[in-house]
Amino acid sequence: MKTRAVRRKKYPIQLTDTDRTTLKQITRSGTHNARVITRARILLKLDQGKHDADICSALNTSASTVGGIRKRCSLEGLEAALHERPRPGAASKLDATQEAALIALACSDAPNERESWTMQLLADRMVELKLVESISDETVRRHLKKTFSNHGRNVVGALHR
Repeated sequence: MKTRAVRRKKYPIQLTDTDRTTLKQITRSGTHNARVITRARILLKLDQGKHDADICSALNTSASTVGGIRKRCSLEGLEAALHERPRPGAASKLDATQEAALIALACSDAPNERESWTMQLLADRMVELKLVESISDETVRRHLKKTFSNHGRNVVGALHR
């Protein structure tokens, strides 16, 4: 008869009674997002001594997710395991006031007897009006794209009338 060798996990999970209570409350309250609830369930099962493979099949997650949660809880604590770190990325180029000015400008009549605004014309006008120090036509496009949406209308795009 073969016996399976028991390997000790590199990052053991030992929760306190307070941690268990907190995690159970998270899983039962329904006020947290799905990722936090799943992470709480993973941590509770790890604390019960369940194998990673059993947790994966029970919660329909991957082994890397379970391993990552185990490692983050062991090294950084319960809160780090439950919540994601802030994601990298640049801050928005325009604040709310500047974005409102851009929208108002895009909705106004185009200059020089043009039929419509171009992204470059909008960017140049924003600089002329000293609303921004500098801005690219691509930044203008992205801000207008997220602002104006087409819900099935025949005319497509923010700048068409």
